[in-house]
Amino acid sequence: MRVLGVDPGLTRCGVGVVEGVAGRPLTMIGVGVVRTPADAGLGHRLVAIEQGIEQWLDEYRPECVAVERVFSQHNVRTVMGTAQASAVAILCASRRGIPVALHTPSEVKAAVTGSGRADKAQVGAMVTRLLRLSAPPKPADAADALALAVCHIWRAPAQNRLQQAVALHASKGRTA
Repeated sequence: MRVLGVDPGLTRCGVGVVEGVAGRPLTMIGVGVVRTPADAGLGHRLVAIEQGIEQWLDEYRPECVAVERVFSQHNVRTVMGTAQASAVAILCASRRGIPVALHTPSEVKAAVTGSGRADKAQVGAMVTRLLRLSAPPKPADAADALALAVCHIWRAPAQNRLQQAVALHASKGRTA
């Protein structure tokens, strides 16, 4: 499975592609950051993020896109920018028919480090180790994007089984 992880942000939108299957060593295919100037208008910034994500989708052809689920913060302005960048990533993937999965920051941290309260340095260190990299990806947004992709690869099989069980249960309820 090839997954594009997206750590959304208006100034720095982390992107990373990981390939592999749960239970086997994973491989980093690409990592980077889509940047926009802080002094540009919102519309221009969103278009730049769209263009950047479209380039990643064209170049790496992921089977799935994993995006960090926006969570409530005290800084409403930061939440809004993150949500807007997240929506662009979801739109780009959905327009192409690529499935999108949302993962919370604590879910990603727990999957990669074993603790939902891990800090950025711990996530970067584990991503480096799991993907057998020579150094942690910089900036942290890039490492977070790879962590999202790893999290999704590891959790997708269980999520798929749960969805199938729910669908089966629902269909039995209609036929009973």
